[in-house]
Amino acid sequence: MKNNKKYNSPSYREVSEMILDYSIVYNPPRLKIKKNYLDSKMPERKNPTDSGLDLFAHSFKKYFHKIDFIYTDEGINVLEDEEGKYLELTANERVLIDTGISATVGPGYELQIRPRSGLALKQGLTVVNTPGTIDESYRGPIMVIVANIGIGTQKVYLNSRIAQMVVCPVALCSVEEVKDLNDTERGDGGFGSTGTK
Repeated sequence: MKNNKKYNSPSYREVSEMILDYSIVYNPPRLKIKKNYLDSKMPERKNPTDSGLDLFAHSFKKYFHKIDFIYTDEGINVLEDEEGKYLELTANERVLIDTGISATVGPGYELQIRPRSGLALKQGLTVVNTPGTIDESYRGPIMVIVANIGIGTQKVYLNSRIAQMVVCPVALCSVEEVKDLNDTERGDGGFGSTGTK
Protein backbone atom coordinates (compact mmCIF):
# COMPACT_ATOMS: atom_id res chain seq x y z
CA MET A 1 0.00 0.00 0.00
CA LYS A 2 1.36 3.37 -1.02
CA ASN A 3 2.22 5.75 1.80
CA ASN A 4 0.86 9.18 0.87
CA LYS A 5 2.03 10.83 4.06
CA LYS A 6 3.74 14.09 3.17
CA TYR A 7 7.17 14.69 4.64
CA ASN A 8 8.06 18.30 5.41
CA SER A 9 11.79 18.76 5.17
CA PRO A 10 13.34 21.14 7.72
CA SER A 11 14.07 24.71 6.69
CA TYR A 12 17.59 26.03 6.30
CA ARG A 13 17.19 27.82 9.62
CA GLU A 14 16.07 24.63 11.39
CA VAL A 15 18.99 22.71 9.92
CA SER A 16 21.42 25.43 11.02
CA GLU A 17 19.95 25.39 14.52
CA MET A 18 20.21 21.60 14.70
CA ILE A 19 23.85 21.67 13.58
CA LEU A 20 24.62 24.45 16.02
CA ASP A 21 22.86 22.70 18.92
CA TYR A 22 24.68 19.43 18.19
CA SER A 23 28.11 21.02 17.83
CA ILE A 24 27.81 23.07 21.00
CA VAL A 25 26.03 20.59 23.27
CA TYR A 26 27.39 17.24 22.07
CA ASN A 27 30.67 18.20 20.47
CA PRO A 28 31.77 21.51 22.03
CA PRO A 29 34.94 23.17 20.74
CA ARG A 30 38.12 22.86 22.76
CA LEU A 31 39.59 26.12 23.97
CA LYS A 32 43.39 25.93 23.92
CA ILE A 33 45.25 28.33 26.21
CA LYS A 34 48.96 29.14 26.15
CA LYS A 35 50.48 30.81 29.21
CA ASN A 36 52.96 33.41 27.93
CA TYR A 37 54.61 33.85 31.35
CA LEU A 38 55.28 31.47 34.21
CA ASP A 39 53.05 33.51 36.52
CA SER A 40 50.17 33.95 34.04
CA LYS A 41 46.78 33.00 35.44
CA MET A 42 44.52 30.68 33.46
CA PRO A 43 41.03 32.00 32.61
CA GLU A 44 38.41 30.55 34.90
CA ARG A 45 34.66 30.22 35.34
CA LYS A 46 33.29 31.09 38.76
CA ASN A 47 30.35 28.76 38.11
CA PRO A 48 30.45 25.61 35.93
CA THR A 49 27.76 26.80 33.49
CA ASP A 50 28.86 30.45 33.18
CA SER A 51 29.25 31.50 29.55
CA GLY A 52 32.24 33.74 30.28
CA LEU A 53 35.70 32.85 31.56
CA ASP A 54 37.28 35.57 33.68
CA LEU A 55 40.52 37.11 32.40
CA PHE A 56 43.20 38.40 34.76
CA ALA A 57 45.48 41.42 34.51
CA HIS A 58 49.09 40.33 34.13
CA SER A 59 50.80 43.60 33.20
CA PHE A 60 50.08 47.13 31.98
CA LYS A 61 51.31 47.72 28.43
CA LYS A 62 50.09 51.15 27.34
CA TYR A 63 48.46 53.90 29.31
CA PHE A 64 46.49 56.74 27.74
CA HIS A 65 46.59 59.73 30.05
CA LYS A 66 44.58 62.23 27.92
CA ILE A 67 47.66 63.50 26.09
CA ASP A 68 49.68 60.59 24.71
CA PHE A 69 50.51 56.94 25.28
CA ILE A 70 52.96 56.09 28.05
CA TYR A 71 54.76 52.76 27.63
CA THR A 72 55.74 50.47 30.48
CA ASP A 73 59.45 51.06 29.98
CA GLU A 74 58.86 54.81 30.06
CA GLY A 75 57.37 54.89 33.51
CA ILE A 76 53.76 53.86 34.00
CA ASN A 77 53.29 54.72 37.65
CA VAL A 78 52.46 51.34 39.19
CA LEU A 79 51.61 51.76 42.86
CA GLU A 80 51.25 49.19 45.62
CA ASP A 81 49.14 48.77 48.73
CA GLU A 82 48.04 45.89 50.96
CA GLU A 83 45.91 44.45 48.09
CA GLY A 84 48.77 44.42 45.58
CA LYS A 85 50.15 46.41 42.66
CA TYR A 86 47.77 48.71 40.82
CA LEU A 87 47.40 51.55 38.36
CA GLU A 88 45.21 54.57 39.02
CA LEU A 89 42.84 55.49 36.21
CA THR A 90 41.22 58.90 36.41
CA ALA A 91 37.99 59.69 34.57
CA ASN A 92 38.18 59.03 30.80
CA GLU A 93 41.62 57.44 30.99
CA ARG A 94 42.27 53.98 29.58
CA VAL A 95 44.96 51.32 29.74
CA LEU A 96 45.97 48.37 27.58
CA ILE A 97 46.34 45.31 29.80
CA ASP A 98 48.15 42.10 28.89
CA THR A 99 46.28 39.06 30.23
CA GLY A 100 49.41 36.93 29.97
CA ILE A 101 47.83 34.34 27.69
CA SER A 102 47.21 33.46 24.05
CA ALA A 103 44.32 31.26 22.89
CA THR A 104 42.61 29.54 19.98
CA VAL A 105 39.29 27.74 19.70
CA GLY A 106 39.27 26.43 16.11
CA PRO A 107 37.56 27.36 12.82
CA GLY A 108 33.92 28.40 13.02
CA TYR A 109 34.34 30.16 16.37
CA GLU A 110 35.65 33.41 17.77
CA LEU A 111 36.59 34.56 21.25
CA GLN A 112 34.72 37.65 22.44
CA ILE A 113 36.12 39.91 25.15
CA ARG A 114 33.40 41.57 27.22
CA PRO A 115 33.23 43.80 30.31
CA ARG A 116 32.45 42.46 33.76
CA SER A 117 29.14 43.85 34.98
CA GLY A 118 30.31 44.33 38.56
CA LEU A 119 33.28 46.48 37.54
CA ALA A 120 31.11 48.52 35.19
CA LEU A 121 28.41 49.18 37.78
CA LYS A 122 30.52 49.70 40.90
CA GLN A 123 33.66 51.33 39.48
CA GLY A 124 32.75 52.55 36.00
CA LEU A 125 35.46 50.30 34.51
CA THR A 126 34.57 48.82 31.13
CA VAL A 127 36.08 47.38 27.97
CA VAL A 128 36.16 50.03 25.25
CA ASN A 129 35.77 47.98 22.05
CA THR A 130 33.15 45.60 23.32
CA PRO A 131 32.81 42.90 22.37
CA GLY A 132 36.42 42.64 21.32
CA THR A 133 36.99 39.92 18.73
CA ILE A 134 39.83 37.39 18.89
CA ASP A 135 39.91 35.75 15.46
CA GLU A 136 40.62 32.03 15.21
CA SER A 137 43.82 32.69 13.25
CA TYR A 138 45.27 35.14 15.82
CA ARG A 139 48.08 33.69 17.92
CA GLY A 140 49.34 36.76 19.77
CA PRO A 141 48.77 37.81 23.37
CA ILE A 142 45.22 38.64 24.42
CA MET A 143 45.06 42.29 25.42
CA VAL A 144 42.16 44.16 27.00
CA ILE A 145 41.49 47.90 26.74
CA VAL A 146 40.04 48.96 30.09
CA ALA A 147 38.60 52.46 30.43
CA ASN A 148 37.29 54.45 33.35
CA ILE A 149 33.99 55.98 32.27
CA GLY A 150 33.16 57.06 35.82
CA ILE A 151 33.70 60.44 37.43
CA GLY A 152 36.33 59.47 39.99
CA THR A 153 39.75 57.80 40.06
CA GLN A 154 39.70 53.99 40.12
CA LYS A 155 42.35 51.41 40.92
CA VAL A 156 43.08 48.57 38.48
CA TYR A 157 44.98 45.78 40.24
CA LEU A 158 47.36 43.29 38.69
CA ASN A 159 46.11 39.68 39.02
CA SER A 160 42.53 40.94 39.32
CA ARG A 161 39.66 39.88 37.07
CA ILE A 162 39.30 42.62 34.47
CA ALA A 163 37.11 41.15 31.72
CA GLN A 164 35.44 37.95 30.55
CA MET A 165 36.03 35.82 27.48
CA VAL A 166 33.17 34.05 25.70
CA VAL A 167 33.41 31.41 22.95
CA CYS A 168 30.95 32.25 20.14
CA PRO A 169 30.11 30.54 16.83
CA VAL A 170 30.50 32.58 13.64
CA ALA A 171 28.97 32.17 10.18
CA LEU A 172 31.81 32.02 7.64
CA CYS A 173 29.65 33.26 4.77
CA SER A 174 30.60 33.88 1.16
CA VAL A 175 30.43 37.44 -0.18
CA GLU A 176 28.51 38.38 -3.32
CA GLU A 177 28.47 41.78 -5.00
CA VAL A 178 25.00 42.85 -6.24
CA LYS A 179 23.63 45.93 -7.99
CA ASP A 180 20.59 46.27 -5.74
CA LEU A 181 19.13 44.90 -2.52
CA ASN A 182 15.53 43.73 -2.18
CA ASP A 183 13.07 46.35 -0.94
CA THR A 184 11.61 46.25 2.57
CA GLU A 185 9.01 48.30 4.42
CA ARG A 186 11.73 49.82 6.58
CA GLY A 187 14.05 50.66 3.71
CA ASP A 188 17.00 52.82 4.74
CA GLY A 189 15.45 54.05 7.98
CA GLY A 190 17.94 53.93 10.83
CA PHE A 191 19.37 55.88 13.78
CA GLY A 192 16.17 56.26 15.75
CA SER A 193 13.73 55.85 12.86
CA THR A 194 11.53 53.52 14.93
CA GLY A 195 11.19 56.01 17.80
CA THR A 196 11.53 55.30 21.51
CA LYS A 197 7.98 54.11 22.41
